[in-house]
Amino acid sequence: MDAMKMIRRTGLLLLAAFALTFTSLPAAAVDIEKVVSPGGIEAWLVRDTKNPIIAMQFAFAGGTERDPDGKLGLAIMTASTMDEGAGDLDSQAFQGKLDENSIQLSFSAGRDGFVGQLTTLRETKDTAFDLMRLALTKPRFDTEAVERIRGQLQTSLRRSQADPNYWAQMAFGETLFPGHPYGRPQRGTAQTLAAITRDDLVNFARTRLAREGLKVAVSGDITGEELAPLLDSLFGALPAKAELTPVANITAAAPGKTILVPRPIPQTVMILAHAGMDRSDPDWYAATILNYSLGGGGFSSRLMDEVREKRGLTYGIGSSLQSFDHANLVTVSGSTVNDKAAEAISVTKQIWGDVAKNGITEAELRDAQTYLTGSFPLQFTNNGAIAGLLLQVQRDNLGIDYLNKRNDLLNAVTLADVKRVAARLLDPARLTTILVGQPTGITPDGTLYKP
Repeated sequence: MDAMKMIRRTGLLLLAAFALTFTSLPAAAVDIEKVVSPGGIEAWLVRDTKNPIIAMQFAFAGGTERDPDGKLGLAIMTASTMDEGAGDLDSQAFQGKLDENSIQLSFSAGRDGFVGQLTTLRETKDTAFDLMRLALTKPRFDTEAVERIRGQLQTSLRRSQADPNYWAQMAFGETLFPGHPYGRPQRGTAQTLAAITRDDLVNFARTRLAREGLKVAVSGDITGEELAPLLDSLFGALPAKAELTPVANITAAAPGKTILVPRPIPQTVMILAHAGMDRSDPDWYAATILNYSLGGGGFSSRLMDEVREKRGLTYGIGSSLQSFDHANLVTVSGSTVNDKAAEAISVTKQIWGDVAKNGITEAELRDAQTYLTGSFPLQFTNNGAIAGLLLQVQRDNLGIDYLNKRNDLLNAVTLADVKRVAARLLDPARLTTILVGQPTGITPDGTLYKP
């Protein structure tokens, strides 16, 4: 991150801290307004006038999984360059204008989506929205900026390659999603980043950023009447439909296999995973409680208690549900010293199997419900967080009333529900294990990325 972006981010962090002091909304108080522009563009708005701040987040369909094979990293490189000059403003002038007005504008790309974020004071909103419109519709992609961003991405990639977690994620994708876009490196490689041209960036912005599938979320000091025409101004000039290459659904492969990435390090990084559950599945809320009790609840979880506290096999271990557009997973990740890796994995699988067979206890159910519902309002700490949450709810197709019914859905889950879902979801025999390090007592089924 260059100095100007760092300074602006620091300033906005101070604004966020100010907002945090005064903005803490209980979930039940969230009133979401659906705003539709004259041109038919929809946004969800939570109006908050306590602070003169406006946060907007928006997402276009399709992310890194749509990158061409020889251009991996294209979506991320485009996102990293779109705020480096637009319209008549070169990078320095564009960044200077953002800085002078304490405006934060950024873009990012991940699996399944291309996301933009804007935070501005109300008094500078006209400038902020105009700069965002320019970035979306008239990005410059000047040679100096493109080469500078390319260099930053390549440097970041080289640094990551010294991190065993990077290789764990690489092996994870390649093993569970072989031959699928999810199995490729999202950030690209040195070769594919070098192959991306300015024309590729221009073409990405021209063909991938479109109104169809666009999700917009806004929180802060702006009315629906003010926002509606702004939506047309910001997004109305974009093409109606994006040019998206199709991506097939895939079920996690290599069940029961163990893959080793050998590295001369004292600790073994481990990831275990098998197929999970779609976010739209009616059992999602029971699975959420199951995951919290199993490994998602930090020091309150079964895995942390058994693997760390009772046996001292790791500093930390946790589980998660991961639902993407084209695949679903339930995962466990952690690390352990090399000569304890076999025991740590064995205990993890024992607990996985025990919970699959017996479910969780009544006390674990109540603890999970209390935490998951009680901590929910903490996600509403500032306008940026609220806009992000609104955007995710839209992307998950949960409905505009979701925030106000979410806790009831969790509280309605019974012990029998969790036991049924545990039996359906968890199977230690299907867990694929990825190890990075020099684990002893383990014979892998395959090896990847030998140094």
